[in-house]
Amino acid sequence: MAEAIEIYDDRLRATVSSDASLQKLANGAVHSEGPVYFHEDDSVVWSDAHGNRLLRWSPTDNVSVLREPSDYQSGNYRDLEGRLVACSSGLRAIIRREDNGEWKVLVDRYQGKRLNSPNDLVVKSDGTIWFTDPPYGITEPNQGYGGEQEQPGSYVYHFDPATGEIAPVVTDMIRPNGLAFSPDESLLYVSDTAAFNIPGGPHHVRVYEVVDRKWAKNGRVFAVIEPGQPDGFRVDESGNVFISSEDSVQVYAPDGTRLGKILVPEVCANLTFGGKKRDRLFITAGKSLYAINLNTRGVQR
Repeated sequence: MAEAIEIYDDRLRATVSSDASLQKLANGAVHSEGPVYFHEDDSVVWSDAHGNRLLRWSPTDNVSVLREPSDYQSGNYRDLEGRLVACSSGLRAIIRREDNGEWKVLVDRYQGKRLNSPNDLVVKSDGTIWFTDPPYGITEPNQGYGGEQEQPGSYVYHFDPATGEIAPVVTDMIRPNGLAFSPDESLLYVSDTAAFNIPGGPHHVRVYEVVDRKWAKNGRVFAVIEPGQPDGFRVDESGNVFISSEDSVQVYAPDGTRLGKILVPEVCANLTFGGKKRDRLFITAGKSLYAINLNTRGVQR
């Protein structure tokens, strides 16, 4: 097994390729975040979240700047029509790139008050957007434009772009950050990164039951992540959860057992599956973009 892998449970051997090795694809960002894969041209778009840019990598064109300034985009995803949807910490909004290349604000308020600063999001199979809303774009000078917090807390929201309906679905976390669904979308995983700037704050991932396809109930701690905090993460078709941490991507079985680590030389922030078979894991860490081939496939399509 390659030196990039630490195995704590033999179940990981079926997930990680026997010749797996970590590749560094690009660098030069201030803080890499929010990768999203485009199968049309085998490219990855990701956020230089602190550099206020949106970057793109492809095996033929290497790295280019897709948008600057990006209004402090962080998490990115694709909707059911393939359009890029993103969290804008600067605009305190969920935005979408239209077919003509223009960016449109989809939602920036709840009950008439501005959101905090959306950080990460996922698109469910019914087209709804679920996103986290910590205040980092307000409190951290390199993550947004500042301002006053108008919401009473940091929540996870369910938003339907077809109807404009928005509602908080998780309200019991301090700093919700990354999120992902289980393969059958019956569970919602959410990371809490409060330890980033709150002494003694949580640094764990919680899991919730999805009720009536639009509510999250009965939350519990799924995994405490250390060193560092969990940020973004993704789930494979077997329900394994790949979670970013300070030193690695940590891999957890659906039962909460830590199977092992994919070691990364920079602090991991987020990741996504890609490649023609969805078996290539793209990792944003520090100033760079990395990739590693696996023996499993990501859930997102």
